[in-house]
Amino acid sequence: MLKRKESDMKLKPLSNKIILEAVSAEEKTKSGLIIPDTINQEKPEQGKVLAVGPGKLLKSGERSKMDVKVGDTVIFSKYSPSEIKLDGKEYLVVGEEDVLAIVG
Repeated sequence: MLKRKESDMKLKPLSNKIILEAVSAEEKTKSGLIIPDTINQEKPEQGKVLAVGPGKLLKSGERSKMDVKVGDTVIFSKYSPSEIKLDGKEYLVVGEEDVLAIVG
């Protein structure tokens, strides 16, 4: 039986927080036009979920169930993420309430 390798993620989100890796916007339109980098300078609104917190602690002492899971690609509110840099990599941290949809 093969053992699963522990994740190399050094960040562990708390409560209902989610750690994302930004997904860059399309650099080519559906018709094949290439979009220059100067136009595509807006903050990302999509990200791939790298880690998920245990859920918000409820008054009952239980944790709420998180709707997203590791590996999901999500759309989030444009100005909601906190940007974190660790070991030369950039991550985004958002609360579950800032996730608008799961892509796919």
